[in-house]
Amino acid sequence: MRPFPRDFRIRAARIFVRRNSGTRTRVGFKPVGGMYISFATNSDSQRGRHMAETRKTKLLIIGSGPAGYTAGVYASRAMLDPILVQGIEPGGQLTTTTEVENWPGDTEVQGPDLMVRMEAHAKAMGTEIIGDIITDLDLSKSPFTAKGDSGTTYLADALVLATGARAKWLGLESEEKFKGFGVSACATCDGFFYRGQEIVVIGGGNTAVEEALFLTNFASKVTLIHRRDELRAEKILIDRLMKNPKIEPLWFHQLDEVYGTDNPLGVEGVKVKHTKTGEITDIPCKGVFVAIGHAPANELVKDTLETHMGGYVVTKPDSTETSIPGVFAAGDLTDHKYRQAVTSAGMGCMAALEAERFLAEHGDDEGKDTSLPLGYGAPVKEGA
Repeated sequence: MRPFPRDFRIRAARIFVRRNSGTRTRVGFKPVGGMYISFATNSDSQRGRHMAETRKTKLLIIGSGPAGYTAGVYASRAMLDPILVQGIEPGGQLTTTTEVENWPGDTEVQGPDLMVRMEAHAKAMGTEIIGDIITDLDLSKSPFTAKGDSGTTYLADALVLATGARAKWLGLESEEKFKGFGVSACATCDGFFYRGQEIVVIGGGNTAVEEALFLTNFASKVTLIHRRDELRAEKILIDRLMKNPKIEPLWFHQLDEVYGTDNPLGVEGVKVKHTKTGEITDIPCKGVFVAIGHAPANELVKDTLETHMGGYVVTKPDSTETSIPGVFAAGDLTDHKYRQAVTSAGMGCMAALEAERFLAEHGDDEGKDTSLPLGYGAPVKEGA
């Protein structure tokens, strides 16, 4: 065991998946006596125990970020007894951040801590939270069928999709070669391993600026490489970046190649190309952090639900309803505009409320009033 600094409580929340000879292993870290130790579970062995298990629920929630956990809270309060399947990254993108300063009610909170609280809240309300990964989803008939990596089959009368988004990559061969060996998309996961080293960050938005600022806690120098000469981040973040003596922006450049050693694999530097002149510049470094944004995690539904704007799931105006009745989408899977934790949570609330109404209208009324409440799309009565 070894201690990790305060910011690396993230390691307790991160879950990774690696494939080794056909075996899927979930690897993470958990706190023990103020320290973090590694743990791993082999889902193939779990599959043996749950091979024939089938779970039936009124509402299945897939995903465990702010949208998923909030949907769980509201669905539980509606007595829907929801099941929430966490997915490959329990807690979502907030588990890969440090300080969160724009969550209402907290002037500053660590991202992993916030997600631990959200999970506990959903569980306390009655949501059944399962550490499984949905690998296949059949929306062709009701009840909807979801297959888990554990071997469990989930049947649901209604479905909330809150699978979020994942980091984008540039698609370079050299980038792929050194992934996990000096190339990363998560500063809070891997920055600790570059103490006293020179590193580069690729990108020009909020993600890139936040990553660069965080990495100054460890690196001797951070070079921010951006293809333009103007950042597309919040002004307060840009101001912090420009005042940080460890960060050097390199404008009008893009990553051309990552190079390093083969045995063992390790990054030694990058070659960057000037976007106007084409001139190649060599920058020695030990780490490369790609921070060019995120893409919706739509693998389960990209061929069955209507999508737009590069794969975001389409929902009806002012609603989380998708192109299939009974299926609702919330958070970064559908939000291509705001992409904030607080808006994701709001959409999770909407999805649960709309799922409750859908179930009430399709047989699960249990004496409920199925009329639209005021403030939820209902017309205001005269004289009210």
